[in-house]
Amino acid sequence: MAGDVTCAVAAVVLTAAVRLSLGAYVPAFDIAFGLVLILAWPLAMSLGGAYRKRAHGEGSEEFRGVFNGGVRFMGAVAVGAYATQTTPARSLVIAMLPVATVFTLGFRHRMRKRLHRRRARGEYMRRVVAVGHRASVCDLVLQFRRQPHHGMRVVAACLTAEQHRDGPPDVQGVPVYGDFSDVAGVVAKVGADAVAVLACPELDGAVLRRLAWSVEDQATDLFVAPALMDVAGPRTSIRPVAGMPLLHVEHPDLNGARQLVKSVFDRVVAGVALLVLALPMLAIVVAIRATGPGGALFRQRRVGRHGREFDVLKFRTMVADAELIKPLLAGANESDGVLFKLRNDPRVTRVGRVLRRYSLDELPQLVNVLRGEMSLVGPRPPLPAEVARYGADVRRRLVVKPGMTGLWQVSGRSDLSWEESVRLDLRYVENWSLMLDLQILWKTWSAVRTGEGAY
Repeated sequence: MAGDVTCAVAAVVLTAAVRLSLGAYVPAFDIAFGLVLILAWPLAMSLGGAYRKRAHGEGSEEFRGVFNGGVRFMGAVAVGAYATQTTPARSLVIAMLPVATVFTLGFRHRMRKRLHRRRARGEYMRRVVAVGHRASVCDLVLQFRRQPHHGMRVVAACLTAEQHRDGPPDVQGVPVYGDFSDVAGVVAKVGADAVAVLACPELDGAVLRRLAWSVEDQATDLFVAPALMDVAGPRTSIRPVAGMPLLHVEHPDLNGARQLVKSVFDRVVAGVALLVLALPMLAIVVAIRATGPGGALFRQRRVGRHGREFDVLKFRTMVADAELIKPLLAGANESDGVLFKLRNDPRVTRVGRVLRRYSLDELPQLVNVLRGEMSLVGPRPPLPAEVARYGADVRRRLVVKPGMTGLWQVSGRSDLSWEESVRLDLRYVENWSLMLDLQILWKTWSAVRTGEGAY
């Protein structure tokens, strides 16, 4: 709140300074009105939802609260000025409030990054008791460890009675303290802040209701994972039918007007990017040609939407006969799935390692986007040999265009397991939106800048 007020003060001072520098007079009424706006700014943020505890550190929800609060406040000030026939300086409404919104968004972004760094060191973490089957608890433990910025750490587990009795005493190092009937006692024992209930048939409505009652006296948050784990909120809604709350799940929009908007957005951005990056791409071509034989571009057959094959374009990062050498390296494959991954691949050239680290080798794919074969954001474009080994569920990735970047790119890149890569791709297919694309493009910059998981 103090930071938000500081942002509002900075916006008022900046607006007044610009007016004075232009020779305009700042009357006392405008100064008093600016002070009122500063004092009301935290209230506007609160009404927009920017102070909800669950939104802290979660990016889009927190930023949405700040944006909504700022826009609503601008509207309220404009309507109030008209209704009361007051005449505050237009700069306070047209300039100060938007600037305050931008400053606050920037401040929240920096605070969010600071919080994530502290959580990566194990600070500000919520202690969680996981309830469910062993496999589901294992997945949750690994997910929280892989992404500590969410601020969750599983400190205890409660499994089914059979798994508790007959299985190992821990799950990925997390102790198992009981079965589903022991949750309240385990929460008190470990001092948990939250209980995460994972989808399993034993936890029906009645059991889950009694579990919630058992922990409500301890002020412990309760999180329940639905069976449709990867379907996001915009596609789901609760509808009461015959006295029962039913979860309504809408189908993803894969062919409608939103896809047309996505296609136009992709091609416009790709065209502009090619114009802006023409000289850097030419420099890369010169560097590749100067360091060894072979062309600067590498063409490879990939599988696109609905199984249609196309030639993906990349800057060549390997020696000219890399594909002939690949069978000799099959035994060193470090992937746990159908992909071929090798952290220290001897076929990669010196220039190629730099290009791969910062994903510069993928810039020619902007041409594929311009042709309509790829999208800026989407699942990773697979090889035909990989697709031939896909199961029925994995083929779901092919119902949308592959992308230059995606959830896999901003979540670990080559460090991800095959199962995790597939899960992220399927999540994108099920929950696509233009806003999600913009968020992924924004996060791609950080992933490319750090080079984490690229090889």
